[in-house]
Amino acid sequence: MGDHTETLEIDFDPTLLSFEEVVKLFWKSHNPNRANYRDRQYISIFFFHNEQQKEVLIKEKRRLEGLKNIEIETEIVAYSRFYLAEMYHQKYYLKRYPDAVEKVYQFYKSEEEFMNSTLVARLNGFVKGYGKLADIRKEVEHWHLSEDARGKVLDVISSIKW
Repeated sequence: MGDHTETLEIDFDPTLLSFEEVVKLFWKSHNPNRANYRDRQYISIFFFHNEQQKEVLIKEKRRLEGLKNIEIETEIVAYSRFYLAEMYHQKYYLKRYPDAVEKVYQFYKSEEEFMNSTLVARLNGFVKGYGKLADIRKEVEHWHLSEDARGKVLDVISSIKW
């Protein structure tokens, strides 16, 4: 496999979601210890961009260690660079629904724009079993889209046979 760690990079608007909330979601949604992993390729790591983020991460890690009475093995490391996975790995679960990909692709000018889309990311998570289509529909109502564009997106995701 080589030397790599599978990661994801999250862009968020701090006026809508604080870094502290992102950190709490992270700690809540992953296994912070890797002792049970047979393959050491999968490790738990959080990259920070500045000292303030580092402090938030360490503080929450210590709080959880005290609460759970365990040592958390998640590494906290300074961010240096993010490498995108090969295109065939991108939106892996959604690609199992070629009809959905074809219908949603019409909204984008390029494959890169498609792959970086919030809608595509949400649909990829949905088909993997995270969230409900009704939740995505509600979210779309609040996105900064024209009424016409919003209607088209909702029509398309409603027309897909999941």
